[in-house]
Amino acid sequence: MKTYILLFITTIGLLFFWGCKDQIKPVPKLEIKSNKEQNYYQGEPLKVAVIGLVHTHVHWILGREKWGDIEIVGIVEPNRKLAQAYSTQHGYSMDIVFDTMEELYATIQPEAVTAFNTIYGHLEVVEFFAPKGIHIMVEKPLAVSWEDAQKMASLAKENNVHLLTNYETSWYGSNYDAYDRVTQKNEIGPLQRMVFHHGHPGPIEIGCNEEFLEWLTDPKLNGGGALTDFGCYGANLATWFLKGEKPKSVAAITRNYKPEKYPDVEDDATIILNYESTQVIIQASWNWSHNRKDMEVYGKTGYVICKTGTDMEVLLNEENGPGNFKADDLEMGIHDPFAFLNNVVKHHHTLDKFSVSSLENNLIVMQILEIAKEAARTEKTMAWDKFFN
Repeated sequence: MKTYILLFITTIGLLFFWGCKDQIKPVPKLEIKSNKEQNYYQGEPLKVAVIGLVHTHVHWILGREKWGDIEIVGIVEPNRKLAQAYSTQHGYSMDIVFDTMEELYATIQPEAVTAFNTIYGHLEVVEFFAPKGIHIMVEKPLAVSWEDAQKMASLAKENNVHLLTNYETSWYGSNYDAYDRVTQKNEIGPLQRMVFHHGHPGPIEIGCNEEFLEWLTDPKLNGGGALTDFGCYGANLATWFLKGEKPKSVAAITRNYKPEKYPDVEDDATIILNYESTQVIIQASWNWSHNRKDMEVYGKTGYVICKTGTDMEVLLNEENGPGNFKADDLEMGIHDPFAFLNNVVKHHHTLDKFSVSSLENNLIVMQILEIAKEAARTEKTMAWDKFFN
């Protein structure tokens, strides 16, 4: 198992680059088999439909190991050429591919859906499936705007369905180790500063496919550029660590270093969140020299740096100096988004209120992105309460 998370993170990276109303009834707790890596799951699989194939993170679910916890029962994708290419790559039958959500639902009633369409299309997915009592997981961020996010949240609550948001960093053992050290064990003293670095050299530079680029670089369909694409990670993790606290003010600077490649959206963003006793700096960019999703957490007496999903550097005091650590694996059943979705829907797993996948957390994320866009546009620091009054 020690090697599992390393293999998991590596696999996700490779997959990315390939394209680049009913009350929930109590059920028995998920039982874990001893052979965790190969056959951990007991029970009926969660019947999942995949909505859209244009978000390249879809390889995550299409190429995922068959642990028996989920079953893909349908796919919605009107681009038949793309659907056929992924069918050839991953082995699903084109018989389960439909052009519209209406056509899929007339044939198949899934227990949950995962949205891998454009971010703009997330609202449409929730509008269609939530009233039917079908649970939903969307790729990060939750929505293209605070306005859309509010509509989606209302629909989910009115229809008593889960609306989860998936981030790659939600499955990093290092982030959970850091959270435990900082918020539970208080190993580095009061939290004072968090710094997030997320991004890569650019979606064109890393070879994202044209179906992904078409909407990722469109301010309407993606809600922005690098600020939306990678700024959401830091906002999500900071909201988790700070247990739902909202910043007092937000400042942001956006740049377009490569207008010839990204003429319509920013390719670099720095967001500064000013909390009561903590400062958060989010550096989101399509201009890094390398791919990165790392964070630095500083307390009064020490720090925790999560370099990768497993590798950490921890300093408890300056006299003893820093040490290097490997984070433990996440427990099977909550180790990746689809196992987690199964556990939430079929096994009544309860989310902490401001945990990384929760709706409460991701509504705040959308507020942070919304106010950051305005701060960047006006070149002014925005007061939170005034902006959201």
